[in-house]
Amino acid sequence: MIPPEKRNPRNDSLAGPQGPLCRVDGDHWDETGKADRYRRRSGEGDTMSNDHRVHMLERDGRVSLLLLLILTTVIMYGCSKRATESHRDDPKARPASEHTGPSDVKSKTSSFTFVRIQYSSDYGRRGYGRSRGYVGGGWATDYPDSDLKFSARFREVTKIETAPDGMVLQLTDPELKRYSFIYMAEGGGVRFSAEEVRSLREYLLGGGFLMVDDFWGEAEWSNLYREIKRVFPDRELVELDIKHPIFHAVFDLKEKPQVPSIGVALAGRDSGITWEREDAKEVHFKGLFDDKGRLMAVFCHNTDLADGWERLGENEYYDQEFALKKAYPMGINIVFYALTH
Repeated sequence: MIPPEKRNPRNDSLAGPQGPLCRVDGDHWDETGKADRYRRRSGEGDTMSNDHRVHMLERDGRVSLLLLLILTTVIMYGCSKRATESHRDDPKARPASEHTGPSDVKSKTSSFTFVRIQYSSDYGRRGYGRSRGYVGGGWATDYPDSDLKFSARFREVTKIETAPDGMVLQLTDPELKRYSFIYMAEGGGVRFSAEEVRSLREYLLGGGFLMVDDFWGEAEWSNLYREIKRVFPDRELVELDIKHPIFHAVFDLKEKPQVPSIGVALAGRDSGITWEREDAKEVHFKGLFDDKGRLMAVFCHNTDLADGWERLGENEYYDQEFALKKAYPMGINIVFYALTH
């Protein structure tokens, strides 16, 4: 009977004077309890041939390399998954993305320029101010501060190279095709010319993206709907479900944001009123799709995202409840989605 102190608790092998030994490959032993196939380098008592030893070294090397590759793959997958999840949970996250440009619309895929559309209807055609550029409503509403502040914030959040000053173009401008995103304010008052109808159709079908914002109530909706049907008589605008990726592209929004003007927001602070008209209580985000299912336009009805962009920093309550919580997240989601789809 072998004394208990001489037994190996792992495999009941014999124990040597220096500690437990583990039997491996015939007459080879290992004082650490682990196999050491190459311990007898002096050759004394070694029955292993050189060819056998080389074969075992090669086999162990291949196994080690395979394990290293598996470990590296697991680590990289975990890091990638955490990065993807974090950019949705953290408003300040900088998501990485491959920016794919549209087919006909020529835009640098790694950069962004906020392009505001100057349309030709009487409602949108106003004069020029002396200090801050355009004045009045229509296409120039909230301009230029909304465009400037949004561009700065978009670059800060996404790390996409962004032109700081933005641009104002007409739909008929040949330069329009250089840019993959265009913005239109107060679309409820637009009256497209025949040339604008043709240009907008070509731009959207060529891969461009249109965002229409800040139009309220049924009358303005009816007017905009009529004008869009002139552009695409055979296409319908579809209400976007909250599950659509555009609501989660960067910020994971749980509801469709209604953003009133700062005056309406402050007046309704105690009552909770966030709509600007009685027939505009429910916010809508409608989409227009091409034949391949690509979203080529979004219409933000009964909400004024650009006022949230413009008024950032003017009132703490408005900043926290509307600008930072709703206006910027939704706007950034829309633009980021447009640039990456």
